[in-house]
Amino acid sequence: MTPIEQVLALVRPEILALAPYSSARKESKGGRIWLDANENPETPSAHQPLFNRYPDPQPPVLIEKLAGIYGVAPTHVLVTRGADEGIDLLLRTFCSAGKDAILTTPPTYGMYTVAAGIQNAGVIKVPLILAKNFALNTDAVLAAVTPEVKLVFLCSPNNPTGQLLDRASVLRIVKTLATRAVVVVDEAYVEFASQPSLASEIAANPNLVVLRTLSKAYGFAGARVGATLASPAVIAVLQKVIAPYPIPVPVLQAALTALSPEGIAAARESIRLLTSERQRLLAALPLFPVVQRVWPTDTNYILIQVADSAYVMAAGRAKGVVWRDRSKDVPNTVRITVGTADENNATLEILSRV
Repeated sequence: MTPIEQVLALVRPEILALAPYSSARKESKGGRIWLDANENPETPSAHQPLFNRYPDPQPPVLIEKLAGIYGVAPTHVLVTRGADEGIDLLLRTFCSAGKDAILTTPPTYGMYTVAAGIQNAGVIKVPLILAKNFALNTDAVLAAVTPEVKLVFLCSPNNPTGQLLDRASVLRIVKTLATRAVVVVDEAYVEFASQPSLASEIAANPNLVVLRTLSKAYGFAGARVGATLASPAVIAVLQKVIAPYPIPVPVLQAALTALSPEGIAAARESIRLLTSERQRLLAALPLFPVVQRVWPTDTNYILIQVADSAYVMAAGRAKGVVWRDRSKDVPNTVRITVGTADENNATLEILSRV
């Protein structure tokens, strides 16, 4: 079997055999008058022009833009409603309910486990190494992969801890599991890190999938635009499972503006400002008695440890500032998003007085 055939062998057989829904937009070729999709020929509201037609299922112009910024060929891109839809699609595509499993490395993003629960897939957990700033336990991950594990989720930079996973360790897992599991690297925050994306490794590793999103660096969280980057054969299978029209027309229009040369330049400047503010917070936070530990971060947030996270959270809320209590992941920890200079000043002022 070829490498990609070995990866496709991990897909649920019923998904491989599934004839995907064929929408009118997929089937339509040219034409002047469209009477194929049971649409209203007009938009009754004058304030919402051009919304009467279904959007392209996978808008080529958006795929071209995303492929350009992520450094892959357009055939390697599936546009999704945020990266979360990519997680859901992968679970439904590769994991048979009540039979298969995923592997996660807690503390990490909770949606992997939630999506597994929805699909009734098992979850094997191999914790990150707290004593090494939440480093990946590569040997333990590889040892824990059973035949039931179809997906290994690695979040890099990791949420909520903030650190990049060691690139060589991730690639070792990818290559070792080449015929045994798909390795999904969630790079939602990679724009804030110094390390390049692993997307460039997909061509040589068909079992590697990379998740990206416009929610963070591009300030597009409310629009829900993400991308699943994978080999064309994997993308083709995921297209069988995804809903027919994931990207609404107004979201597409806004995304194209965000990905214009001016939009990309603005995002880069935003990243520069946020990383500068991140450094300011990292320098100031350890000086406060309430802060017991500050972990290094490659993201737009910082995880700190305090004596009593509930007390600290209450102090913030009393001043109208909301952070995130992550004590369920690491005892007495609070995750602080890097905000504007004024917002960060408010964080520092409160913590200096707690």
